[in-house]
Amino acid sequence: MFDVMIAGCGPTGAMLAAELRLHDVRVLVLEKETEPASFVRIVGLHIRSLELMAMRGLLDRVLPHGRRRPAAGFFAAIPKAAPKGLDSAYSYLLGLPQPVIERLLEEHATELGAQVRRGRAVTGFEQDDEGVTVELADGEKLRSRYLVGCDGGRSTVRKLLGVGFPGEPSRTETLMGEMEVGVPQEEIAAKVAEIQQGHQRFWLRPFGGGIYSVLVPAAGVGDRAEPPTLADFQRQLRAIAGTDFGVHSPRWLSRFGDATRLAERYRAGRVLLAGDAAHIHPPLGGQGLNLGVQDAFNLGWKLAAQIRGWAPETLLDTYQAERHPVAADVLDNTRAQMELQSTDPGPQAVRRLLTELMDIEEVNRHLMEKITAIGIRYDFGEGPDLLGRRMPDIDLKQGHLYGLLHHGRGLLLDRTERLTTGGWSDRVDHLSDSTAALDVPCVLLRPDGHIAWIGADQHDLNTHLSRWFGAPTT
Repeated sequence: MFDVMIAGCGPTGAMLAAELRLHDVRVLVLEKETEPASFVRIVGLHIRSLELMAMRGLLDRVLPHGRRRPAAGFFAAIPKAAPKGLDSAYSYLLGLPQPVIERLLEEHATELGAQVRRGRAVTGFEQDDEGVTVELADGEKLRSRYLVGCDGGRSTVRKLLGVGFPGEPSRTETLMGEMEVGVPQEEIAAKVAEIQQGHQRFWLRPFGGGIYSVLVPAAGVGDRAEPPTLADFQRQLRAIAGTDFGVHSPRWLSRFGDATRLAERYRAGRVLLAGDAAHIHPPLGGQGLNLGVQDAFNLGWKLAAQIRGWAPETLLDTYQAERHPVAADVLDNTRAQMELQSTDPGPQAVRRLLTELMDIEEVNRHLMEKITAIGIRYDFGEGPDLLGRRMPDIDLKQGHLYGLLHHGRGLLLDRTERLTTGGWSDRVDHLSDSTAALDVPCVLLRPDGHIAWIGADQHDLNTHLSRWFGAPTT
């Protein structure tokens, strides 16, 4: 009997498994693929995801494998510099191969004690008041208290659960891959600059070593289960640019559409959804992997609290209440970005107008905070603007704040040096630091780094400790 079974060992599933293990939850991850992905697709970790890695002590493990890029030009690829003074110590994009981030997160989970079984596809399940019975492709049945579907946009768990997945199917499709080219970089740069005046879904970007990332619109909408061929790329490059740039020796080739769908609910009884199983959207702005990892970070401590027996009655319901609107906002901003990629006169006019508006610092900052997820504010009710927002990695007399969050516990940061966590000390750490770089007396942080309370009154603090961390231990 496991506490939680997770279908899918991508970044979302692996991060969720690690978060659960921080609270000694018995976790089994079931991955249908027998081997990790071998293709070398480059993905990007945005500011908020980098902060989450720092909170769990993972950033130093990830950084050597990535390449830093300025935090700029994310929204619809409009080339604007990053706004000044972004409120984060990690104001950059980290590009790294997807197999690497998946391997690092899986290693992190297994080091913490999670079990990962590959070649184990979930084909059915039944839930009751006590747990979930999961059936695998080979007929084996396993028992768990909860099941979480992190099994991608074609999620078997979501389909078996009968959760609706409304939205729009793909109307356009784009080819993307990494390959070598046969013409000089100067010639490529000049031609790409010319083409991008009318085609936004088009680029050839050098990675070094003769390898280029290639993006080009497809001729139509095809079967995404069938990867494109090098000939498809050559044909579309010639159709748009008049040359195929001598592309050859592809490392990987893929296609993506602009399908946009959001699960009607993230939980049905003891079965939950996270990552692409709950939402799909075009990859514009590079938000997909980040959104899934952040789902896992939000869900992990809440599901662990439910299993450990101290969760307040409605805590697990806050997963959908908080993350469903975030995904809906991502779907909207990717819809908007797709419109701005159109070559039609109307969308191009809107693009030119938005390009002008982004010269206004507040507009540029708003869009940057939206794409990188540092502008999220969960609805915790009435209170100061900081309430519900994530806490930056501020300086403390003990070092940096995120260094105190590695174990996935709550934290009371107390500048008054007179408050206490009392009967919640088994779930919430307490740091008295009158020198902390805060503009408020005290903050209570949830394990995901969001501010759950601001104030200086012990009785008021106790109320909010109960709200988020259950009844005190006697």
